Amino acid sequence: MRFKAEFDEAWMVYWKKLPENMRERIRKKIDQILDNPKRRHMKHGLDFFVAEVGQYRIVYRFFEKLRTVRFYFVGKHKEYERWYRE
Repeated sequence: MRFKAEFDEAWMVYWKKLPENMRERIRKKIDQILDNPKRRHMKHGLDFFVAEVGQYRIVYRFFEKLRTVRFYFVGKHKEYERWYRE
């Protein structure tokens, strides 16, 4: 059964910074994540996961009982490093 997508309130800020051609690739990756959210952990011990699309990163968490995936960040690798340091 497919998971439902939820987006953090800051998601749209990051989304609007993406080039239009990259948005379509990110949408496809989100669809893949919703079908199977278990990927690689962002860092050992954190509940966040990260998916890669070229030089871009998508950060999310999934909630098995609620059948939802909450997306927090999307951006280039350097922006991703800044995001997780905060």
